[in-house]
Amino acid sequence: MANVESNLKNERMKDNLVSIITPMYNGAKYIGQTIESVLSQTYKELELIVIDDGSKDDGSQIVEGYMKQDDRIYLLSQKNAGSAAARNNGIRTAKGRYIALLDADDLWDPIFLESQLLLMKEKSALVVCASYRRIDENSREIMKPQVVKSQYSVKEMQQTNRVGCLTGLYDTKPYGKMFLNESMKSMRDDYAYWLDIVTKVGKLYGNEQIIASYRVFTQSATGKKRKLIKPQFLFYYRYQRLGILKSIWYTVYWAFNGLLNFGLRK
Repeated sequence: MANVESNLKNERMKDNLVSIITPMYNGAKYIGQTIESVLSQTYKELELIVIDDGSKDDGSQIVEGYMKQDDRIYLLSQKNAGSAAARNNGIRTAKGRYIALLDADDLWDPIFLESQLLLMKEKSALVVCASYRRIDENSREIMKPQVVKSQYSVKEMQQTNRVGCLTGLYDTKPYGKMFLNESMKSMRDDYAYWLDIVTKVGKLYGNEQIIASYRVFTQSATGKKRKLIKPQFLFYYRYQRLGILKSIWYTVYWAFNGLLNFGLRK
């Protein structure tokens, strides 16, 4: 399970601040759009921490340009170590009570944070997710939106990841920061992260509003899904320790669920 920092660290956290963690590897093509979607939020108490994971393009220069315009944007740089290490680097630096993970090619609607924080307040929730649309490389909507239920149990999270990573929001105040498992080499590490959080807090609440856009690179989607079959099985068998039969059953469930949704869950 992911490591949990001491609650004492929350004393230094800013109670209304949302820390947005964005790993970036060769993300120059879309990072500007992602930053713009953050700056357009109706909820203004935020910080955006972009972690350049050893990129070879000019993504960092684009981020630096935005930093000159808005002091809520920060850039960290590291040698290429994968998205899990990059996210952990950002989480360690974060000053906000709330943690969100937003990839460098995904987008939020302007009401995203306001809507998620309102749901947290209404439900006294510690972790929430939301519905999202799928867009292609040219930001055109494709497939059907991924619509979440109003609530999920720990068991439902064990079956398959219910959190579109770009929509998750976690309140660190009761239990402290949680981190991704870097030993997973950025394969199902986001699933493990949200599962660990939901297991810790007891339940997950979903916002049925479609308030985010997940970018699907259609040419590689099928191949990527096939490559995930073995890691998905091992996630059930080794990480969750569910036993071989249950792990096989959950892998079949996950694959079937993916076919029904016509795409990948981030």
